[in-house]
Amino acid sequence: MAFAGWLRRSSSHRRVGSTLASALPLQLFRQLAPAAIAAGYLAEGLSQGFPAAESFHSGVTGVCGGSAVQSSAVPPGGWQHLGKQGNSGEEDSDNDHSVDVTPWVRSVASGVDLLRNPKYNKGLAFTEEERNRLYLHGLLPAGYMSQDHQVDRVLANLKEAQSDLQRYVHLMALQERNERLFYRVLVDHVEQLMPIVYTPTVGLACERFGLLFRRPRGLFVSQRDRGRVMELLKNWPERRVRAIVVTDGERVLGLGDLGVQGMAIAVGKLTLYTACGGIHPAECLPVTIDVGTNNQALLKDPFYPGLRQPRATGEEYDELIDEFMEACKQRFGSDVLIQFEDFANHNAFRLLFQYRGSHLVFNDDIQGTASVALAGLVASLPLLGSSLSSQTILFFGAGEAGTGIAELLATAISREANISLAEARGRIWLVDSKGLVVRSRVDSLQPHKVPFAHDHPESADLVETIQTIRPTALIGVSGQAGTFTQPVCEAMAQLNERPIIFALSNPTSLSECTAEDAYKWTQGRAVFASGSPFPPVEMDGRRFVPGQGNNAYVFPGIGLGCLMCGATRMRDEMFLAAAEALAAQVSDEDREQGRVYPPIWKIRQISAHIAKAVAAKAYDLGVATNLPKPPDLLAYAFSKMYNPHYRSFR
Repeated sequence: MAFAGWLRRSSSHRRVGSTLASALPLQLFRQLAPAAIAAGYLAEGLSQGFPAAESFHSGVTGVCGGSAVQSSAVPPGGWQHLGKQGNSGEEDSDNDHSVDVTPWVRSVASGVDLLRNPKYNKGLAFTEEERNRLYLHGLLPAGYMSQDHQVDRVLANLKEAQSDLQRYVHLMALQERNERLFYRVLVDHVEQLMPIVYTPTVGLACERFGLLFRRPRGLFVSQRDRGRVMELLKNWPERRVRAIVVTDGERVLGLGDLGVQGMAIAVGKLTLYTACGGIHPAECLPVTIDVGTNNQALLKDPFYPGLRQPRATGEEYDELIDEFMEACKQRFGSDVLIQFEDFANHNAFRLLFQYRGSHLVFNDDIQGTASVALAGLVASLPLLGSSLSSQTILFFGAGEAGTGIAELLATAISREANISLAEARGRIWLVDSKGLVVRSRVDSLQPHKVPFAHDHPESADLVETIQTIRPTALIGVSGQAGTFTQPVCEAMAQLNERPIIFALSNPTSLSECTAEDAYKWTQGRAVFASGSPFPPVEMDGRRFVPGQGNNAYVFPGIGLGCLMCGATRMRDEMFLAAAEALAAQVSDEDREQGRVYPPIWKIRQISAHIAKAVAAKAYDLGVATNLPKPPDLLAYAFSKMYNPHYRSFR
């Protein structure tokens, strides 16, 4: 402890960013460094506002979001290996590539290390005083540029880009260099940039992931890692992970099996957890479960970065997933939120039902999409002058999204009309790849479709189905582009004064119809929404602003609500609460413009209201652990949101 006191007093060893290894003779370093760390030398520097360098070893972490976390003061192999002659230390030659060294670092970042740390780098926004204290002079041009000015420069660069994919690459590179500036740009310009960092551009990024790959983001768990998943989680530098998005890449958007390249969608989702829901980026972990791919084009692609093998299935697949789920719970706690993303139908439903009773887990393709679609339907009702329970809904597409929406919709109808769930399902119809889902097909149907198989003659023609079922709402979740043809839309318009037509498939290239076609073929009477954005439509002197039924409206708020109340389980009632909260944010002015969703630029306000509703429901259901319940959940939600503005370093 005397050494720690001397170290604090000695001005020669207070330089920010110098390590014990460089400040002391080698032998003295080996003897005294553990005492210095134990005495809180690093913590003292952090308390003065210094940024911390990241550790290279999972057993030692630096600072995430301003709080120091120390899990071990001893590097792997023990201190005796540091500086051992012939192994590492001052006596070694940098040119001897046969020597094994221990890449262990524990220091406060300054100088070039600070500029290369995306969590703390501010670029030209470092003040003169900060440059003096943090040894940055000479490493930056002399000029100063505020964060606001930097935002303008980023936008100018984006305008110069020739394609959305180039803009995506530019933004991802910014995230790697300057995290706070990246999120500041995204938060301030979310309406313009969401189509770049999320659908539809993220779909193209997934397809070209191998070619675009620069630096790894997220955790890659492969089939070869069975038996050591916990070890991989410990390699992740952040200890306070609260939200995980995990995919196996088998059904990415509507693009099919992209294998490990599905990581781009997990990264994109968590980007929106931060930008839209305010969850700190250090609390977010994107994960890809790499069990191979059945995509022959990828297996032959020389740049494909994943396992080059057919997909693992059956027991070996299930064992890896189970090991991952249990390791996450053990490593990060029972209240870590795990979102399943882009799993194929045959795994998505069973994994959700398998783990929803033991983990805080949900499937955004099933439950998130359901909540958004239900909110759009509820927000449409004032335009129709009718109730939800009086609607007849026809789904074109009976996969994860279609049946997920149908189940949540049936729950909402049963509660509104005070009828059984079976009766409510009777007002909902599904069309799959073989036609109308009816009882005569029940033996060949997947289990998730069976509850919606009703007594009716088989029909493979959509127009004929519309004419016989007489739906008030047609919802497309098929991933089949252009299937809502002119005869289909005209059939809906003949039956309804204000036909509801939702073309929710992503990306834009797979939408069942465009906004312009839907309005044109219904003489401007359609209540339209899509999964990916469409521009406003001018027709007969009127301007229609199509709504975008984007899952980004709900999953960030759902995540924030779960985390701020310490939820340990997800319940269907929480998704209903999210849908109702989202629908309540739609104003009469929005509806007059054709919108059934609020403007996306209000997303943080929307997420806070959704978080409030989700948390309140969690408290009502007894699955919240953050006690006592905050008196003002809305204010509490805003207070928990990550602020991307720069901080000052003293």
